[in-house]
Parts: sequence; C-alpha cells; structure tokens
Amino acid sequence: MSLPDPSASHVIVFSSPFCGFCAAAKRLLMKKDADFIEINILGNPERRQEMIDLSGRRSVPQVFIGGQHVGGYTELRDLDASGELDALLAEGR
Repeated sequence: MSLPDPSASHVIVFSSPFCGFCAAAKRLLMKKDADFIEINILGNPERRQEMIDLSGRRSVPQVFIGGQHVGGYTELRDLDASGELDALLAEGR
C-alpha cells in the first residue's frame, strides 16, 4: 500500500475533525509554511484502514513527510524541537 496522491504533496496528515492533537499538528505545519494534504478518516473506514496499514497505528494524527511516517503530533513536535523538521520539510520544497 502506498500513500494517497503522493505526488500532490510532500506532507500528508491523517486526522479527524474533533482531535486536539490533529489541530496542533496542523498548526505547527502551517507555522512552518508547509503545504500538506489532510485526510479526514472520520466516517471513512477505507481511509482509516489505509492509515493503519501505512503507519501501524490507530490514533490520529499520523503524519507522513516525503513518504516517510514520522508519527503523530508528539513526534512532529519533537522533530521541530530538534531542528530536524525544517530539514525534512525543506527536502520537499
């Protein structure tokens, strides 16, 4: 299984609308001026299963950068704190 529309964006966020961690992840990406595709899995069992198959996780958000699974919000925040997020995002620009 591969990421949906990988050529459309360097960053893909699987999320649901009432998730605080999803909102935080999207805010962080917007602060970094990162273009991303958001895939809402609420009420969409096919997309939810796709997220689980790709990430091995059931929780949202699940973030992929350059086709690589980076984790959820906590991992994204840690990448930002270490300076690694900027480098990952720059690869797609």
